Amino acid sequence: MTEQFIVRKVTTRVYRAPLTQPVTTSFGTMRDRPMVLVEMEDSLGTRGFGEIWCNFPAVGAEHRARIVDSVLAPLLLSEPLAAPTEAFDRLTRNTEVLALQSAEPGPFAQAIAGLDTAMWDLAARRAGKPLWRFLNPDASPAIGVYASGLNPTEPEQLASLKANEGFTAFKLKIGFGRNRDVENLKALRRCLGESTGLMVDANQAWDLEEATAMLQHLESFGLTWLEEPLRADAPHSSWQALAARSAIPLAGGENIAGRAAFDAALDAGALTVVQPDMAKWGGFSGCLPLAQAIYARGKRFCPHYLGGGVGLLASAHLLAAVGGDGLLEIVSNPNPLRSLLCGPFYTIKGGKAELLPAPGLGFDPDFEALSEFYVAHGS
Repeated sequence: MTEQFIVRKVTTRVYRAPLTQPVTTSFGTMRDRPMVLVEMEDSLGTRGFGEIWCNFPAVGAEHRARIVDSVLAPLLLSEPLAAPTEAFDRLTRNTEVLALQSAEPGPFAQAIAGLDTAMWDLAARRAGKPLWRFLNPDASPAIGVYASGLNPTEPEQLASLKANEGFTAFKLKIGFGRNRDVENLKALRRCLGESTGLMVDANQAWDLEEATAMLQHLESFGLTWLEEPLRADAPHSSWQALAARSAIPLAGGENIAGRAAFDAALDAGALTVVQPDMAKWGGFSGCLPLAQAIYARGKRFCPHYLGGGVGLLASAHLLAAVGGDGLLEIVSNPNPLRSLLCGPFYTIKGGKAELLPAPGLGFDPDFEALSEFYVAHGS
């Protein structure tokens, strides 16, 4: 971005879509799909959109929206900005002490990430370019994808449906007991075949001893990766010890925040697949250089994502801009807050999706269609 812009208005909207089938993880259950949508408008009337991570706890969406309204938006309004990275740095720097004082560095980082995404969308729209091309003129709009969110109850049924939609790689949630996990993997292999890409996500369910014991039961399934077998805050030595014993590549990163923490994880060398979630930390300003560093280390960049359609599109543009052999996570479970906002992902062919050539993220939200899910969050 070469010319200055002034943010004139920031609007947050909270949406919740009820679930008929709750989403179960090893640490909790989601009974609805939340989304915090950020809309930013500059002095020329150009708009940009972003999404803030807000899945947990159950009241997280309203809380993140209020952080933007009361703290972050006032720091942006009416002051000229030369680039989205300048705004990202300003917001981070000016709220560091408050985030510490309130013991909420995570929610602040998530809110800043959503604003950063909106700023980059706005900047690309001003330039008249799709965001993936604005970030990298040589990028390709085609990206690899995989279907995640296969829950522990009859996952083969959903996997079969997604295979018919064009997906060629799938991720199962595990951490529900050895027998149940193994039987689900057997069912998926019977359904998908032995050569289909299959990953598992333990959602931090085990300690080192438990994870090590599970390896012998998982390694025969030809898994592409084993995601978060340990807690994200487990010592690097534990991750290294597990990696040394595992024939399955280890994956993680969605619960790492900050460049220093990612650099430390990369230095430890235990992760083969690195999965930052740009709606949780960094947005484009933090995650684009991080993704480039991941590839420079010879690792695989596969952005994590669990939310609405805006954040999914942003993650797709990030992956397209970086290139490489990474895969984008697309949750399989129904979510109108995703499907109403992510047109390119209605069509998956041969395990790939293709981004649109329209400016920015390539969409304009249909607020009327979203209105039935709107939730007032106060101020």
